[in-house]
Amino acid sequence: MIVGIDMGGTHIDGVIIDGGEIIKTTKNITDKDDLFKSIQTTLQQLLENIDKKKISRINLSTTISTNAIVENKVSKVGMIVQSGPGMNHDFSDAGDEVEFISGYIDHRGTVVKEVSKNEINDIKINFTKSRIDSIGVVSKFSTRNPSHEKQISNILEDDFDTITTGHRLSGKLNFPRRVHTTYLNAAVNRTFRDFSDSITRSLKKEGVDAPVYILKADGGTMDLDTAKNKPVETILSGPAASFMGLSALFAESEDGVLLDIGGTTTDIFFLANGVPLFEPLGISIGNHKTLIRSIYSVSIGLGGDSYVRVEDNELKIGPQRMGRPIAFSGEHLTSTDAMVTLGKINSGNKEKATLAMGKLAEKLNVSTQEAANKVLDEMAGLIKEKVNELLSEVNGKPVYTIKELLSYKVLEPQFINIIGGPAKILAPFLEEKFNIKVKYPKRYEVANAVGAALAKPTIEINMHADTERGILSVPEVGIYEKINKNYNLEMAENRALQIVKDSAIKIGAAADTIEAEIVESNSFNMIKGFSSASRNIRVRAQIAPGLIYDLKGEQ
Repeated sequence: MIVGIDMGGTHIDGVIIDGGEIIKTTKNITDKDDLFKSIQTTLQQLLENIDKKKISRINLSTTISTNAIVENKVSKVGMIVQSGPGMNHDFSDAGDEVEFISGYIDHRGTVVKEVSKNEINDIKINFTKSRIDSIGVVSKFSTRNPSHEKQISNILEDDFDTITTGHRLSGKLNFPRRVHTTYLNAAVNRTFRDFSDSITRSLKKEGVDAPVYILKADGGTMDLDTAKNKPVETILSGPAASFMGLSALFAESEDGVLLDIGGTTTDIFFLANGVPLFEPLGISIGNHKTLIRSIYSVSIGLGGDSYVRVEDNELKIGPQRMGRPIAFSGEHLTSTDAMVTLGKINSGNKEKATLAMGKLAEKLNVSTQEAANKVLDEMAGLIKEKVNELLSEVNGKPVYTIKELLSYKVLEPQFINIIGGPAKILAPFLEEKFNIKVKYPKRYEVANAVGAALAKPTIEINMHADTERGILSVPEVGIYEKINKNYNLEMAENRALQIVKDSAIKIGAAADTIEAEIVESNSFNMIKGFSSASRNIRVRAQIAPGLIYDLKGEQ
């Protein structure tokens, strides 16, 4: 029995799935001022009359890290950056205080110049005076040799709340992205830790003793302890749950558009031959480009609670959310009020919604019913406009999926699959705008929680083997092994697959369900004099996003 919970900006949804069947669902308003209460209420409703001993896992998606960054409610971070020679980067927005230090490790992992301990101690004093909470430490080639990052961390660990080292977040060689990824991880660490403690307390109070897993941006999960160390990977956890819900409730093999229309935002995804598009380098949030791998998604400020008004004689919807709909004790007209006015939602105060919609109708010089229809038609039009804009961008460059690079692929959507509270209501409006089939599943209102429940653990590793130095490294999982001069690509691939499987088990994957695969592998001969003296081997391996099992009778 699996419990899935999705904490959205407007609602917190929950499901219980047993043997491939959804046996219970719940939906509540998210209390942003008391997330603990929202979680507690959802758990109480879900677990009533349920044998708690049968719960095998709890999968949770949360916007906690994303919201902290967007709303700038993050820890005060001090960054220590070891750039070495070469191009100077502006990292002024990657930390409250950024200190550049001497010392250098080259691209092969050889220490060229040691860290100055006096320099680090001086920085420690300055950061303490500045009341810095968390520290991020990044050395340019720490993926080849993390010794300097570890050394700096050891000097600072007793004086600061958290220390994030760049090499443990990604083994990819992109120094600026690694700096920003490290900063974000340090910035949200305390926020996420407080959140995870709330989850633990809630479960304990409900008498539940089951492992907790958190959704990552790539549509996979990781156990709660891993998430505490790498909370940056939970950025865009919400859209990941949306995508996994769409995957669980639909089976597709063509190009398509996927939509999750919530109370605050609409998330947009694309499929290429039934496979999701992926961010090739990593997600961006605000000005921060990261190395966090993610399903390609774009959110727009358009949902059921979007603020509806007339400006300069034109109908405007969103991107603001001014609170609850008038039909549900709010003060500002929303898209949901249009749905209530038209009788498409049978709850709430229809009289108040209709009265407010009538005032909008007067400004537009149409009837109340026409105004309500116009709101929904405009919503569909705004979604189509954004989808067309994104398709132009996607089709203007190579298409990356979780499986492969499709260099000459042109996306031509054949369908739209839609979930979220307004899905059933907006489907006919979207079908008219796009002129292609629009589908919604039976469980469209709690699809995100379904996606969270069924997402299985994922992992990606980046292996580097240098036969001259005699070292094999996998920074993400902290593996550094000695190898001999005869080490070759086949041996590296086999070792990479084994590391992926072992690492997946540690974050909660069942051994008999693991499908590890090599995504990329290369071996380069390193020439000394007139002969090949050594090999530089690089292997990227992964467990791709997928479902724990298929649902019965839901598609």
